[in-house]
Amino acid sequence: MASNDKFKILVVDNHDIVRKGLAMLISRQEDLFVVAEAGSVAEAMAKARESVPDVVVMDIRLPDGTGIEACREIRDENSDVKVLMLTSYSDEEAVMGSIMAGASGYLLKGVNSQEIVDAIRLVGSGQTLLDPAVAAGVLERVRLGKEEDPLTQLNEQEKKILELIAEGQTNRQIAGQINLSDQTVKNYVSNILGKLDVSRRSQAVASLAEPRARLDYDA
Repeated sequence: MASNDKFKILVVDNHDIVRKGLAMLISRQEDLFVVAEAGSVAEAMAKARESVPDVVVMDIRLPDGTGIEACREIRDENSDVKVLMLTSYSDEEAVMGSIMAGASGYLLKGVNSQEIVDAIRLVGSGQTLLDPAVAAGVLERVRLGKEEDPLTQLNEQEKKILELIAEGQTNRQIAGQINLSDQTVKNYVSNILGKLDVSRRSQAVASLAEPRARLDYDA
């Protein structure tokens, strides 16, 4: 929490009226302080670097990308920043994508004002939150996923990158070898960790302890 005992909040939504309304609601709370607003992925990244918020309230649909991409990039640059997805989208792909990108909470816009404020406080204090309207489907998907080999969740590029990580290569070395930018490789690594449900590269590499033949792709 900020030194003045208030959570610093960045509000990201491409609809000006919605964004202003959220900012006004949040600003009325004694323990919350809106440090910036943004209406796009690029603006969200710039504002996050500039204002260093405690919590980002993030919509999914943005004009230059998605809130999921913005969440991943913000968390990659500063893992102390918490992200609460506040959106109209309840599909499981959006929820799972947000979770894998590092979001701490997922809330639908149909909730009332007090629930939004409470969710911000909850996420800001380091806890997690999943809207009941989407929780059942996500938990079932996670349960089914745990019955499968987690490596099957990786796409071909992610499998290759995991192999290179296992060889001890850094993100920069991997980027040079497969002709991608450092940031793109960093994003791939974040996806790999999320899909394997681990927090460190070494844990991801440990998943290769089983016969490596199951990484069935063309070299």
